[in-house]
Amino acid sequence: MFEKILVVEDLDVNKNGIKTALDELHIEEVESISYCDEAFLKIKNAFLKGEPYHLIISDLSFENDGTPQQLKSGDELIEKIRTEFPDLKIIVFSVEDKPYRIQNLYKNLKIQGYVWKGRNGLKELKEAIHLVATSNKFYISPDLKNAIHPQKAIEITDSDIFLITKLSEGLLQEAISEKLKEKGITPSSVSAVEKRLKFLKEHFNANNPAHLVAIAKDFGLI
Repeated sequence: MFEKILVVEDLDVNKNGIKTALDELHIEEVESISYCDEAFLKIKNAFLKGEPYHLIISDLSFENDGTPQQLKSGDELIEKIRTEFPDLKIIVFSVEDKPYRIQNLYKNLKIQGYVWKGRNGLKELKEAIHLVATSNKFYISPDLKNAIHPQKAIEITDSDIFLITKLSEGLLQEAISEKLKEKGITPSSVSAVEKRLKFLKEHFNANNPAHLVAIAKDFGLI
């Protein structure tokens, strides 16, 4: 079992719940921090002192209280951790349930577990910690398993990125179709652009094209 864990969470009620769950697992040393920048500094300092954390439990969303932060989300923190500490084990504990965001954390940032803050969140968090500590298996809350199921996962292609980028520049579907043709990207018809935009809006739960662009920017796609 892990002996030293850092919890990155900004809400006291969630910190207390996580602390209780970790106490039940008899974790010897648990620290918590409310800001992603400070969390990364703690991780780095602990490593330099030869007293590294064995596991990071992080939320994804953090309230903006006016404190300047370079790392504004759990995704950004995890990406930063992976650049310097690729083997550090990470479990996400979040209310986020968007498939693409979970897929990115699982496939690209190589987290070890994803626990949904649902009704059984703390119970599942303990299960995740035990699984990650005793195996190389990935843990995901049962209600979210479809998010990483091969048949449910989709690949965001370069043409999708190009399409959303042109959308962000204010181009209409007809103009985007022409740009795709210029690049030699197929399919490039107006109807194909319309269908792919509809699919992307549904996949990202976007209300309209502007919302789709905003979500893509949040994910760092454009």
